[in-house]
Amino acid sequence: MEPDNVYELFQAGSRLLADGDFHAATVPLARARDLEPDKDSIREALGRAYFQAQRYEAAAAEFEAIVEHRPTDDFALFCLGRSLQQLGRHQEARHPLALACQLRPDRRDYAKYRDRARRRAA
Repeated sequence: MEPDNVYELFQAGSRLLADGDFHAATVPLARARDLEPDKDSIREALGRAYFQAQRYEAAAAEFEAIVEHRPTDDFALFCLGRSLQQLGRHQEARHPLALACQLRPDRRDYAKYRDRARRRAA
């Protein structure tokens, strides 16, 4: 498939995501990801769509793939941690959330969820 088609799939999925149609957004975004698996921007949008659609296992997999490519991506670390929290895996969520907080100490939301994971993992 031509790169323009991947871009069109990404744009279509991003529009659906912005419109709050999370389940529908996963379809073009997953197809774009399958065509360009190393594009972290596609994986991030797909992970966000999965998370909003309450498909937390799939969301965690997308954010984990981003973290493998970019281990200092604070947003991907945060979203990975949040996905793990939603799955009830609070002990596992602690590490990515702590890293996200270290990378962005100004983000109070990161600290809030890090602290929540610490409490629930204890």
